[in-house]
Amino acid sequence: MSRDHDVVMALTYYSPYVSGLTEAARVVAEGLAAAGRRVLVVTTRHDPSLPVEERINGVEVRRTPVVARLGKGVISPTFPLAVAAAARRAGVLNLHLPLLEAGPIALLTRRTPVVLTYQCDVSLSADRADRVQQSVMDRTAAIAIRRSAVVVPSSDDYAQHSRLAAEMAGKSQAIAPACLDRAGGRPTFRDGDGLHVGFVGRIVEEKGLEYLVEGFRRLADPTARLLVAGDHTKVAGGSVVERVRRAAGEDPRVRLLGFLPDESLPDFYASLDVFALPSVNSFEAFGIVQVEAMMTGVPALASDLPGVRIPVRRTGFGVVVPPRDPAAIHRALVELQDHPADRAAGAAETRRWYGAAASIEQYGRLFDSLSG
Repeated sequence: MSRDHDVVMALTYYSPYVSGLTEAARVVAEGLAAAGRRVLVVTTRHDPSLPVEERINGVEVRRTPVVARLGKGVISPTFPLAVAAAARRAGVLNLHLPLLEAGPIALLTRRTPVVLTYQCDVSLSADRADRVQQSVMDRTAAIAIRRSAVVVPSSDDYAQHSRLAAEMAGKSQAIAPACLDRAGGRPTFRDGDGLHVGFVGRIVEEKGLEYLVEGFRRLADPTARLLVAGDHTKVAGGSVVERVRRAAGEDPRVRLLGFLPDESLPDFYASLDVFALPSVNSFEAFGIVQVEAMMTGVPALASDLPGVRIPVRRTGFGVVVPPRDPAAIHRALVELQDHPADRAAGAAETRRWYGAAASIEQYGRLFDSLSG
């Protein structure tokens, strides 16, 4: 049978929606397309203003209609059928989890090899409805894992601590998410000589931003700045920006910058002395933004969570702190201020371990080995 595509990727949200998961998929998809592979992304039309079909930077994108929303997820009855139909005429199917339909899609795909990019466990509240949803997500992921040829977590550390670690055993092949080198920016976001701490990402509960704000506010220096950049208007599942504002109170040193486009990120990173990723649960499994900051020479303050802690531990470029601990965050900020890291050496070591080209190449080799 002739193939329509070399790779079909499937995930709930895709560009122009921005999250760590969507960016990891987008960079690899566009990198493979640039290398000459025929790449199709099947996703949902989470925003009705988006076209049903388009081509983005060499990647064909198809979107299926959404009929309802469930928390951070959407319900699109035709999505699994569209993915399976495209996958049966492709060299390999790459599913990006968490994905509610992962199990049914993997079963419908038939003979096409399946690669699961396992971004993270679903971690919800203790509410009964959330517990049921979490259980359903784990079960559909387990079905997809059993049907898959390879499971790709962001790190062995995360895979070993996942709730589905036993299911992944023997199938896991870690590939770090594709991280872009944002070096070369100008410090246009800087305001004075005080310690500048920054965060960029969605303003959501799992990021633990209120703990970062509380830890930062314990610094006495009036010239210190905390720059929080990220979307809080179009966030799946809702934003916690009001919680962050309450933590900031009337402190003028804490500044919410809103969404930053890609072209502003080099200048943002160039303005920082420390990048903070104070995540609090397993929805965070790596932290692309912390690695991008580290690649520009900014040390990271990262939570001691599986996967999240690995870039700092591997490179020695930053500090790892317990999650939900403002006092530990404060101590780490003081340490990083009083004992500045060698920024050039830290950036070089980070680039040695991470980078988009390496991730794209590893995915390309894996897909080629399976598609025959």
